[in-house]
Amino acid sequence: MKQFVLTVAGVFVGLLLFFIGLPLLAVAMLANAARPAAAPAVSVLQLDLRGALPDQDPGSALAALRTHSPSVMSIEQTLRRAESDERVKAMLVRLPEGGIAPAAADELRLAFKHFRGSGKKVFVHSQGLYASGIVTSTYMLGASGDELWMQPGAPFQVTGLASEEMFFKRFFDKYAVHPDFEQRYQYKTAVNPYLYDDFTPAHRESELSWMGSIYQTTLNAAAADRKVSPDALKAAVEAGPYSAEEAQAKGLVDKVGQVHDAENTALAAAGPGAKLIDLDDYRASLRGLSDSSPTDPVIAVVQAEGPIQTGSGGEDLFGSTANIYSDDVSNALYKAAKDKTVKAIVFRVSSPGGGDTASEQILGAVRAAKASGKPVVVSMGTYGASGGYWISSQASAIVAEPTTLTGSIGVYGGKFALGEALARFGVDVRQIGIGGDFASAYGMGKPFDAKQKAAFAKAIDDTYGGFIARVADGRHMPFDKVRDIAKGRVWTGAQAKELGLVDQVGGFYDAVDKAKALSGLADKAVRLKRVTGNSSALGAFGKLLGVSEEGVRALATIGAVMGDPKVQGLMGQVNTVRLRQEGALVLAPTPVR
Repeated sequence: MKQFVLTVAGVFVGLLLFFIGLPLLAVAMLANAARPAAAPAVSVLQLDLRGALPDQDPGSALAALRTHSPSVMSIEQTLRRAESDERVKAMLVRLPEGGIAPAAADELRLAFKHFRGSGKKVFVHSQGLYASGIVTSTYMLGASGDELWMQPGAPFQVTGLASEEMFFKRFFDKYAVHPDFEQRYQYKTAVNPYLYDDFTPAHRESELSWMGSIYQTTLNAAAADRKVSPDALKAAVEAGPYSAEEAQAKGLVDKVGQVHDAENTALAAAGPGAKLIDLDDYRASLRGLSDSSPTDPVIAVVQAEGPIQTGSGGEDLFGSTANIYSDDVSNALYKAAKDKTVKAIVFRVSSPGGGDTASEQILGAVRAAKASGKPVVVSMGTYGASGGYWISSQASAIVAEPTTLTGSIGVYGGKFALGEALARFGVDVRQIGIGGDFASAYGMGKPFDAKQKAAFAKAIDDTYGGFIARVADGRHMPFDKVRDIAKGRVWTGAQAKELGLVDQVGGFYDAVDKAKALSGLADKAVRLKRVTGNSSALGAFGKLLGVSEEGVRALATIGAVMGDPKVQGLMGQVNTVRLRQEGALVLAPTPVR
């Protein structure tokens, strides 16, 4: 009997800890994360880009606890606030040793130059620039500052742009793995590594085309900021690699010194009593303050980053990867369309693609928002390709960075047939079923038979034709012209502008200006308001624990009464927390882009 009572008591205590302790722990973590740091009277912002650099902030403060890395959007928006803050005098930037995504570097370069335009200096320090496929973009970003420093003896390996691909055909042939895929068309090369042992002519042409565009764009920008000719800069970097000292002698960097030396220089430039403050801490110090009037007209900002899939990300409480969930993003667009205070929508997209049905759901919401009389302007980040272009194609206007990878108007799909390969290891795949022949089409045992292949190819063709039709309608272009420039080919934003696939080359605030112009607010101050379409943090707790949102609220309130002082202050804020749109993309045999 005693053991039974102890067991019941243990179970009861465990349930209390799980259902009350877990929510309270997470709420307390949110409270700690929300505590703002005071900005010094004379401040130098410190921005460290050596960690992960997502395009957008996670939608959940719980997800944000997983990383201290700022996002491109948060950096840009915080710098806009800092421009008019008399306490902020300068900024010190720490560059990564490898590459920054070209479009992210483009966006940040615009932010740095705008910040400098307010009379505040930017000092950039690098501990080395190592050869990588996109290190040229990192150098371009560094060149946009007032002074570019390098650590003594550090390598300067900015010599070009390279890409490497692994091809598996010979491996698959050896082990009897049969990749059975359809592509529309020759430039839709995502599955080429499974089908070939080298670049096809179309694959090579497409890769070299966008790489060449990015390389020239970054060289031109860096040359303009360094006040040299693009040809001279190109000749200098391609003759490398160099040491930091050699790079300084050739005028590629300004100063050689430790980061401590760069810090002291930035502090001296700021003036007596200057102190460093991390950009995220400075941003936290602004929480609750506004740089706009509550009566200003509102432009809604809807954000979408990652692969596109159906459903909602509300159950992914802590957020592990960025994904675009069609329910969440479309709900945000519908919400913004119905909000009478919202005059226009800026739709920030950074996506390499995803499912066709998920993409169409989001595009339907874009159309509905436009039909409500509110212009929708897409601002493209690192990617706006394939499904990312599908959801953008019928916006009122599209603004892309010159190095955004966009287009990729095409479709692929298929499966791996593993039956023969597994049989070599004594594993036999057998299939039974009833109904039509296509019911067994996606089985892993055998490739498509002729009838299944024809049916699957038709589905791919239908999806591809629908994609072209949507682009043709949204871009006001003839169907045949879109088909000629589609074929799955990836373009940079600069190339897409020439082809009519985007309207303007520029960054997020260029998209805001475009939205203001389209809504008749060109000469007016506006208030940016982020709109999300997913559930609240308390609702997510409910899903996680299997209870209602009201139940979680009651548990949290009980915890507050039981003595956690942080909970009471947070309860009024927690409803505004939104969950990050995340999950895992499965490349199923259905058509994907």
